[in-house]
Amino acid sequence: MNWGVGTVKRGLMLETIIIILVILWLLGFFVMNIGSLIHILLVIAVIVVLLRIIQGRKPI
Repeated sequence: MNWGVGTVKRGLMLETIIIILVILWLLGFFVMNIGSLIHILLVIAVIVVLLRIIQGRKPI
């Protein structure tokens, strides 16, 4: 099989695009999960402060 220079460049470009898209997808996945984790931690912190106020202790 005779591979031309153009075919090899296209294959390399396609592999590069696929790698970049996978990296961006993974980055987006982890950033979204960390963002939701921060929101959950904030809700837990508010609940703890409210419980301390209800129990009559200093909130912080």
